[in-house]
Amino acid sequence: MKNNYSLFLLLFVFIAVAQPPAGYYNTATGTGYALKTQLATIITKNYLDQTYPGLYNTYTTSDVDLFYENDGTMLDVYTENPTGPECEFTYPTGRDDGTLGNNECERYNREHLIPQSVFASATPMYSDAHFVLPSDKHVNGQRGDLPFGVVNVANWTSMNGSKRGSNLNSGYSAGYVGTVFEPIDEFKGDVARCLLYFATRYEDVVASYNFTMFNNTSNQVFTDTFKNILLTWNAQDPVSPREIRRNNAIYSRQKNRNPYIDNNSYVAKIWGTPLGTSTYEMVSKISVFPNPTNSRAINIQSESTLDAIELITINGQLIQQIKNPILQNNLYRMGNLTQGFYILKLTSGGLTITKKVIIN
Repeated sequence: MKNNYSLFLLLFVFIAVAQPPAGYYNTATGTGYALKTQLATIITKNYLDQTYPGLYNTYTTSDVDLFYENDGTMLDVYTENPTGPECEFTYPTGRDDGTLGNNECERYNREHLIPQSVFASATPMYSDAHFVLPSDKHVNGQRGDLPFGVVNVANWTSMNGSKRGSNLNSGYSAGYVGTVFEPIDEFKGDVARCLLYFATRYEDVVASYNFTMFNNTSNQVFTDTFKNILLTWNAQDPVSPREIRRNNAIYSRQKNRNPYIDNNSYVAKIWGTPLGTSTYEMVSKISVFPNPTNSRAINIQSESTLDAIELITINGQLIQQIKNPILQNNLYRMGNLTQGFYILKLTSGGLTITKKVIIN
């Protein structure tokens, strides 16, 4: 056991001091979404797919606990308890073999933070270790394909405090009322930066993916609500030594990096900072229904007077613009809409929010 620990310690020292190659980010000179595209080019150029089975090999260096119990066991963001007892796996013992998993601590497998159903299990997404993490099989199953959010009332809680339940439709998570999954505070930033990596690495295809967190664009990628959640988590839980070590370990195998771990300032340069309270309040006081709609019409209910309504295609083409719209039966109504996916842009008192709209 002592020999194994010494091996892990030496490996930790080697990986912890590793840095991006000189000049790795030299072409990342832009701002806004142009910068995201530059980063996408950088982290795609030399990507080396290690295959789906190869993830288990990557985890033996990228996801090892040298920070909490410091015992070389699997580090799982869904089960790691920084301050108390927890479920532990030692590679490869406990790897999923198709059995068990009805309770925690029985098997571990691979968790796609962006569900693999979103991209039809296609490669290279399927085997990208930067957002596919080792996970307790049972907890993975409880999360399922749910978006990440802030749980208001939990209907299930893991042993380390990760939760599933209805989203808190107020504060920085305002704007969504469905069921979400929430990791513990220790790993909220870790999860956020994994998802921001996905939005960057796969920006050439992400607009075609349908997922609750996405707005079907290749630039912002996330809806306003989920963007706010991720930006807030990124700010609340800064980059940790664990993430730096993980980033270096993955780079040594698949030859690309998570830029938001290497230089966290990229997050604000691309997506900005979390919205202010007044904007959150605006988000929580606006509803669009029916959505999706089968009647080629939508209703907009708002407690704030709207100054403008714009309907925009996912390619950025302005379809309709209504300035100073008039209430009809306490609703704003848009009709005669053409079938498709749209971004609805609503402006009130200098504040702007967007919502995804589907016209069937």
